[in-house]
Amino acid sequence: MNTTARSTAPDAAAAAHRIPIAIAPGDGIGPEIMRATLRVLGAAGARIETFSVDVGQEVYRRGVPSGVSLEAWDVLRQTGLLLKGPITTPQGGGYKSVNVTLRKALGLYANVRPARAYAPFVPTHYPEMDLVIVRENEEDLYAGIEHRQTDEVYQCLKLVTREGCERIVRYAFEYARARAGT
Repeated sequence: MNTTARSTAPDAAAAAHRIPIAIAPGDGIGPEIMRATLRVLGAAGARIETFSVDVGQEVYRRGVPSGVSLEAWDVLRQTGLLLKGPITTPQGGGYKSVNVTLRKALGLYANVRPARAYAPFVPTHYPEMDLVIVRENEEDLYAGIEHRQTDEVYQCLKLVTREGCERIVRYAFEYARARAGT
């Protein structure tokens, strides 16, 4: 396996208590964002041991249509955690988004987005806003069923299943119920 381990733990004594995490720096500005993120985590005292994985543009160029190397999947299975930067999906046919590939392979069907107003510090029309948006993350346009009808027309099918709808509704309901009254 071709991974690079970098310790961000403050000292060697804490090494036994570090949490292993896969790191995918990403493409474009991704590596810069990842370096800054790891500096912040280090300064905050996060006890993590990082393992770099290859995903994205370079992996696509090596002929892997998913954009995720086999070694990366091995590390993801071992760590169970992934911190990733922005990842480029090449334009043109035959390429799947790494984000969608990861979501589907790992069963990450729920996109959970908290939204809260920070009034009076940040002016807003809704100073009492405190809500969570739960969005389905694998079906609909993420199904990736697309084809070219003509040189000028592309078609994308939106597939939504009963099972997928029930699963996301159940998740949102349980999420709300677990937080009721908090």
